Amino acid sequence: MSGNGGSAVGLLSYETLVHAVAGATGSVIAMTVFFPLDTAKSRLQVDEKRKSKSTPVILAEIAKEEGLQSLYRGWLPVISSLCCSNFVYFYTFNTLKKLTASGLGKSRPSRDLLMGVVSGVVNVILTTPMWVVNTRLKLQGAKFRNEDLQQTQYRGIFDAFSQIIANEGVGTLWNGTLPSLILVLNPAVQFMFYEAMKRKAGKGGRKISSAEIFLIGAIAKAIATTATYPLQTVQAILRFGQYKHDGKGGLIGGLSSIFSLFMERIKRYGVLGLYKGLEAKLLQTVLTAALMFVVYEKITAATFKVMGLNRKLKQ
Repeated sequence: MSGNGGSAVGLLSYETLVHAVAGATGSVIAMTVFFPLDTAKSRLQVDEKRKSKSTPVILAEIAKEEGLQSLYRGWLPVISSLCCSNFVYFYTFNTLKKLTASGLGKSRPSRDLLMGVVSGVVNVILTTPMWVVNTRLKLQGAKFRNEDLQQTQYRGIFDAFSQIIANEGVGTLWNGTLPSLILVLNPAVQFMFYEAMKRKAGKGGRKISSAEIFLIGAIAKAIATTATYPLQTVQAILRFGQYKHDGKGGLIGGLSSIFSLFMERIKRYGVLGLYKGLEAKLLQTVLTAALMFVVYEKITAATFKVMGLNRKLKQ
């Protein structure tokens, strides 16, 4: 009995690891394909004086002023952060999913949402330092319209970590943690809708096509992104933290800082100012998430088929 139990635990641990690796791989492939859209979004979020134009116009401006390669500036640190972040998230989410599946009956949207929130909190605490560094590296060398933004001089990921700790303190690596913790609702909502739509599409054992997975992933991410975008703008400003005249940033980015940034943005640009860059963000994040889910599902299905894991788990 104990031998079978140990074998089952081992198989479940292996299955969770496969989910985590597949999720990380899918996110890297998808982000690489659509990375220029993320570049456009970041510029519009952080550089308040850059006019909000259509995404193709913004990309053309950046390429003309800074060179075509600038559209992929900061790719390595972003991909490294994304890979670690998605590995942590998928591993935690699928571990919780397996732990709760045995005794609580069928999956429900409310349980998926709760597991998503817990996974998001774990992810934020562990990976925020990497996102602070990659935000700065991605914007290094950018030609800002806003004179209050300072340029950084980092030679790479490790040098950025070293300089931030030496000049600004270890706590700076967790800039914007509070909005990030609130933003765990984004992937939580995304996974809730994704799992619910996938269950409905696969009802009665029906096989779900890649096109359907792409569409389900796109819809789920579009809903989550639109609902939380204003907070994502504040998060980007706090992570960048390079302002000459005021102290935007802070260890957590307290509620007062978040509220003041919201009010400042609304006062200057109106409510729509909170959604500056949303077009680029939706294009990037929806297409990235949709492609990621397709790759994720294909990798997990192929791996389980090769290893015969599904058959073993059912025995």
